Formats: sequence, structure tokens, C-alpha cells
Amino acid sequence: MPYGPSSILGDVLRDERAADVVRKHLPGLQHDMSVQCMHGTLEQVTGIVAGIRTNPAAKEAFYAELATVAETAHQPPPPAEAPAVPSLDYESADVPIGSARLLRQEGATQWRTFELELHGPAHGNPFTEVTLRAEFRLGERSLAAHGFYDGDGVYRIRFLPDEEGDWTFQTFSNARSLDAIAGEFRCGPADSGDHGPVHAHRTHHFRHADGTRYLPVGTTAYAWTHQGDELEEQTLQTLMSSPFNKIRMCVFPKSFVHSTNEPPRYPFEGSLDDGWDFQRPNPGYFRHLERRIAQLGALGIQADLILFHPYDRWGFSDMGAAADDRYLRYVVSRLAAYPNVWWSLANEYDLMWAKDVTDWHRFAAVIGEHDPHGHLLSVHNWVELWDNDASWVTHASIQRAPDDTAEWRTRWRKPVVVDECGYEGDIEWGWGNLMPQEMVRRCWEGVVRGGYVTHGECFLADDDVLWWAKGGALKGESTPRIRFLRAVLDELPADVAGIDPLPADFDVPVGGVEGRYYLAYLGHMQPRRRTFSLRPGPRYRADILDTWNMTITELPGSYEGEFALPLPGRPFHAIRLRAIED
Repeated sequence: MPYGPSSILGDVLRDERAADVVRKHLPGLQHDMSVQCMHGTLEQVTGIVAGIRTNPAAKEAFYAELATVAETAHQPPPPAEAPAVPSLDYESADVPIGSARLLRQEGATQWRTFELELHGPAHGNPFTEVTLRAEFRLGERSLAAHGFYDGDGVYRIRFLPDEEGDWTFQTFSNARSLDAIAGEFRCGPADSGDHGPVHAHRTHHFRHADGTRYLPVGTTAYAWTHQGDELEEQTLQTLMSSPFNKIRMCVFPKSFVHSTNEPPRYPFEGSLDDGWDFQRPNPGYFRHLERRIAQLGALGIQADLILFHPYDRWGFSDMGAAADDRYLRYVVSRLAAYPNVWWSLANEYDLMWAKDVTDWHRFAAVIGEHDPHGHLLSVHNWVELWDNDASWVTHASIQRAPDDTAEWRTRWRKPVVVDECGYEGDIEWGWGNLMPQEMVRRCWEGVVRGGYVTHGECFLADDDVLWWAKGGALKGESTPRIRFLRAVLDELPADVAGIDPLPADFDVPVGGVEGRYYLAYLGHMQPRRRTFSLRPGPRYRADILDTWNMTITELPGSYEGEFALPLPGRPFHAIRLRAIED
């Protein structure tokens, strides 16, 4: 049987003759897309690869020549792994119940991670053979936190106290020594700066669990925690002086252009040559990740963790259903008690052709069962927008230009975060060589239309360190202008959750709060005046914001009803109207 549209690219490339045909007809594939396309059918692959995607004749010639190659008989894939069922006799009956040594802190503070450390059995494979959880109680309230094995006979259970008072806990485990361990602790008030996890608020916005407003101003550095200490510390130093309060980052290492180096550590025991043992996570890998998450938290930065992605040459994007679920249980149990964590099921879910829609819904259920603190949860797209109507989706995470932000808000009635609108830079591809002015424009457009926009940067470098991939240092001109935007957002009235789109003329988006606050963004346009027609009554102060030169010019006097404002006749300006309080 010859190869054809339904053949899997990875299988085709393992056949030398067929691989030659692919290289001949799809020359751009190996350059930039082969890694993430390995699990796709040729029909899917030819639908996205430049040079053949929109050329029916070229596609017909490719399939015609490929049909002359007989399909090689490949070894069938191994049978799907059956989910492990931990045994009730993991420890023998002579082991005393609750005999594991417990180490714990005496007290806790609200919104700060509280940990139980248990020293117990290490025989067999504790990652798969031992179950552990603890019930935390305060009065009539009860929350369950799942434990995890951290190697060398150490188990940990982490919890994020959300209320002051006297909490109790009790463990439950199939390992007798880890079962029925009980205790109590006093949770005191939150320290200054501890506000708890971020949740959706007032339909389209966000706030921390303690009610503090949160306005996401994010950036992207996918593989920054896979670069070694020197570069990672530089990334943290850069973030410390940046305007960003959220960062998109991958749990797994990433393989793509400008990100081809091997990471210093791997998430599972094994090797690329010998294969991975998906039943044995590497605790050192996850300790490193959680240390970086804690450091981000100390800087006031949310870690938007990408749990799966297609940019993978190690096999982590196609581990099988049982291994996927086990990985999710492990990583969520480890990290859910960190207050600054968000869950992103995937970066570009629609390129992960080894998974289907039912997998993503199952993953969401696994997370929901193991995250007692209800962290934000989203799915990020490549081309096809995810169905954000799903009840477990807390906010829309979008890869598009932000022009349709207001429409997405209306469609899903959830916060909209345009997490990938393009990148400032000078690399080869159009998504990564935006002028800084255009990067800044897109950020303002999304914000005024009622959403939140994530920054990114891709500048070629001799050392191949690009912020978008590896972190390091920011080099572009958009970052200080985004700092200016954040300062404008921070000056919103204290009781305002965020900017909502307001009725406006066809040519200029306007956002704010009706009768109190208006922000009109002019973008590329350069008018010398702008007329407003507002309802009589409230009077406004008017400011002209130069979003590129980062200046604010307050116009004299006050304005009411219908009025015209003078403008400088240059692009990238905004107009801010603030009601004068009596």
C-alpha cells in the first residue's frame, strides 16, 4: 500500500525513499515545522506548510510521486498503558499506621504555601504505587490537597491556607505508614504583598483572592527555565526591572528555531537515546521549576504554565493517555499551592495532532480534581480558537491580532487575554518581526477593546538568545512603552475592575466606564482634533497621551456634553477623560 494523505509524517520520514520525496516537495518542512508535525497526517501537514498549502498542482505532484513508494511495514505501536491501580498492601500489615516521620512548620500565614514533609517508604515505585492526600479543615470547611513523591523516601503535601484560623489536617494513603497522620496549625493574617491566587472577576476581568485588582501585563519566554543558572538568573534580573506581571512559560523543554539546545535536566528518568521512564518523574527537574516559580512570585509575577506543547523532539507531547494523566496529577499536586500559578493546557493545542478534543476535556478534569485552590485554566490556539464556552475554561487565551477582543468578550463572557499577538523583533517570520510601534499599538488596541495583551520579543543574536525562547535581556523599544501603558492602567479608579469597551464611532475604539472614565486610542491615525458627544451632566478633565513618547498633556479647563479637543496631528496618541468628582 503506498503512502498518501492519511499517512503519519513520522512514519513517512522513517522510510528513506519516502523521506526523499518529502524533502523534495516540502523543502521548508525540515527548516521550521518538522518537529511539531511528526504526529500529523500528510493531509494536515500539507495544509500548513508554505509552498504547497495554496498550490493544488504542487500538492498533486507530491502525492503522485509519493504513491510510487510502497509503505514500509512499521512495528506496531505498543499497547496503550493501563492506568496503575495502587495496591492496599503496598506496605505489610506489621507496619504501624501513621508511623512515617512528619516534619512541618508550626504556623502558617494566609496565602503562603504550607507544607507537610513525610519520610516514608521507598520500595517499588512510589510514584505510581503510593496514593497520598490530606484533608484540611477549618470549621465546617474541608479542602483536599494531594501529595507527591519527591524522591529518597520523602513525600510532600502542599496547601495554600485561604482563611485565618485554626486548621486541622489528616492524611489518607494506601501506604500504612503515611495514613492517618493528623495535626493542627494556626493560620495568621497575610503578609504584606500576599494576595492569593488570581481569579476571574466581574465577567471580563481579574482580581486576587483577597479582592486586590489584577490587570495582566504579560510577556513570553517559553523555555527560560531550561537554560542553566546564569541565563535564568539574568532573566529574573530583567523581569525585576520590567513592567511585566505575568510570564508565559513551558513546563517541558522546547525544540524550535532559536531553541535547539539541550536542557540541563529532563522531566523524567532516562535519556533521549535510551528512552524515558514516564512512570518516574525526575524530582530535581520539578524542584528547579518550582524554585523559579517561587522567585517569580517574590517579584509579583504570575507564572502562566504551559502544560503541553507540540515543539518537542523528546516525546513528551505523545506519552499516551495514562502517562499524560499521571504527569498532570504530579505537576498539579506539586504546584497548586503556589499562589502565582496559572494552568495553560497547551500552547497551540491544534498542532498537537496526537491528542483530540476529548483529551483536553479529560486533562481539565484531572486538574480540577487535584487543584483545591481553583487556579486559572485556559487553552491556547494556533489557528482554530478553542471553545471557551467550556465550563472549566476560566478565560480565553488567544493567538490573534487583538482587533476582535470586544467580540470575543461578548461571545464567551469571560476575560480575554491575547497571549500571542506577534513579537517585536527582526527574525525571518512575519509573526516575529513587528516594528516596536506596531507591538505597542496592538497592546493598546486590545486593552481599549476590553482585553489584555501579552508582549513578546524576537531579536536575532550571535549567541542565539532570543527573549521569546530563552529569556535573558530585553532589547526592544516596546517594553518602556508598555510600562507607560501599565502606569495608565494602574491609575484607573480604585473601584473599577478594568476597562470595558464603550460605544464609539467606527474609526476609534473607546473603553472605560460610562460616565466616569473614557480612553480613546487613535493608533496610526493622526487627527488634529476629535469631537466627543457624551451625555450632559458629568464634567471631565482631558489628557492627551503620547503612547510612543510616553508623555501626558493635560488640557486646560473641563469638558461636558459635546466638545472637540485639539490634538497634535501625530500617530500613536490616546485621549483620556476622567470625570471630576464633586
